[in-house]
Amino acid sequence: MPSSPSLVPGPPPASEPGHRDRRADLVVVLAAVALACWVTSGMWWGPNTRAITVNSSDQALFEWLLAFGGHALTHGGNPFFTDLINVPDGVNLAVNTSITAYAVVFAPLTYLIGPPATFLVILTLNLAATAVAWYWLLSRYLVGSRLAAGVGALFIAYCPAMVSHANAHLNWTAGWLVPLLIWGVFRLRRPGRAIRGGIVLGVLVAVAFSIAAEGLFFTALALAFFLLVRTVHPARRAQARADLLPFLRGLGVTALVAGVLLAYPLWLHFAGPQRFHGTGFDPMIHSEDIAAFGSYPRRSLAGWAGLGTSLAPNPTEENSFFGIPLLLLAAGCFAFLWTRADRAFRATLTALGLTAVVFAVLSWGPRAKWNGRRTDQLLPFGVLDNLPVINAALPSRLALVVAPVIGLLLAYTIDGLRARPPRPRWTGPVWVLAFVAALLPLLPTPLLTSVREPIPDFITSGTWQRYVSPDGVLTPVPTTVDLYPDGQRWQAYALAHQQRTFRIPAGFFLGPGGPDGRGRIGPVPRSFSALMDQAGRTGLVPIITDGSIREALADLHYWRVETVVLADRVHGAKFDVDEEAVRRTATALLGPPERVDDVWLWRVPPG
Repeated sequence: MPSSPSLVPGPPPASEPGHRDRRADLVVVLAAVALACWVTSGMWWGPNTRAITVNSSDQALFEWLLAFGGHALTHGGNPFFTDLINVPDGVNLAVNTSITAYAVVFAPLTYLIGPPATFLVILTLNLAATAVAWYWLLSRYLVGSRLAAGVGALFIAYCPAMVSHANAHLNWTAGWLVPLLIWGVFRLRRPGRAIRGGIVLGVLVAVAFSIAAEGLFFTALALAFFLLVRTVHPARRAQARADLLPFLRGLGVTALVAGVLLAYPLWLHFAGPQRFHGTGFDPMIHSEDIAAFGSYPRRSLAGWAGLGTSLAPNPTEENSFFGIPLLLLAAGCFAFLWTRADRAFRATLTALGLTAVVFAVLSWGPRAKWNGRRTDQLLPFGVLDNLPVINAALPSRLALVVAPVIGLLLAYTIDGLRARPPRPRWTGPVWVLAFVAALLPLLPTPLLTSVREPIPDFITSGTWQRYVSPDGVLTPVPTTVDLYPDGQRWQAYALAHQQRTFRIPAGFFLGPGGPDGRGRIGPVPRSFSALMDQAGRTGLVPIITDGSIREALADLHYWRVETVVLADRVHGAKFDVDEEAVRRTATALLGPPERVDDVWLWRVPPG
């Protein structure tokens, strides 16, 4: 194996004639766009009326974030803190996934076509751009074969984890940031590039933080570990010493630029109001099952054939699920490359292999789990979980680092096979069959989508403005949380289409109030929201006493609610809501409702 393929940007490797390169580039870009549209095809039939079935609550959240960010931009608001939800405390968006960069860049589109359609555009572009960005990095800096670059890039962009997170995660599908960050880091080693390279990387870091802070953290960890292993390898020590000073200078400039751009959101993140430590998710639940690495994902050709499993904590977190054939192929690629590599490239292979193994083990979480059965075996993440910042990460997502490593091994192997065909000749078809057997079952299938309840005419027509004072508070019932996202969907519509909006209590966000001072999803429940949730879930009207009425009114006054609204059809993210039971419960607490447009409405008496 020649020493030229490495994770160090330099002059493009020798390749085929230019016009063939351009044609290959076009083919890969078209394939990336076609696959992105294929995966999201269920949404394109009705961008404003359809929702991702398994994660409609996150979709509603990101739609709200797009609408809120655009509103903050056009009205001079704070994009990192809001009092529009979780009245009266507000929400610290700097410790949430605020996707501020997307909200600002796509604000004109949000106002033009609405938050749901803009959400779909960004999701589709994320997938396609991830493939294109990885193809650019591979074809321009790492391999000489466009075919090798295309296979590696398309695998990384449409691997099981990316397709899984396409279930409404605009942050994790922004995988195009990773190759740009890799390029920016390795560019720092070039003499004379400290200032220019540091500025570029600092801006990239700021953008990545605003879109996917957790993803930025994982990328930084993986790159730091990779560089450490590669640097201490005997074949790289001399070059590492020569590169160290310009690299450190560039990192200094990067830290300065990113620090200036992120000073306020970082302060909010670590010291601002409504901050918290840890996360609202249980790391024991959100850890990767060891058996999942050899299993197939549900949204794949293998899953369509009935070979998929349910070993992930939920359908959006299939962060490994490579299948045994791909694991065997990756091991074969590593062995093939090792036998051909010179000492310098073996340093890169060693770093890649150790990075994949370490992050795979960390993704198993605090305690080992095999095929759904938890063991008492303490794992490395169980020791690290108490460290700051790390305790805010979901361990299963650390497996996301493994897919790019496999993609690189695939690309390097194809590049090596094309540069020096193996002997004897029959081994060539064997390699082709191995790639087909490993990758064909992982071809993605479209995301599951379904029609969701429309936003009531009461909201879209602006009738609500007659019942809520300027900056006043309205609440749908059940009150807005991740399981009942209607409040933020309605508010997103008002933010994007109307001159003013209402505020709501509660909401879908991460905030303080969890056990041991950790975060939690949404606010701490109060009596009114608990009664409405019980009615909506069970279809049974709770026993209402004079004490229940007093507590419910106290809650509504605490939230400063003026109007309570029940739509004819409530969108429940995980289950069907019994609207009749909710209406009867609200009537028992607040008296008979008014019928206004297509909603039931209760006016809250002043406290």
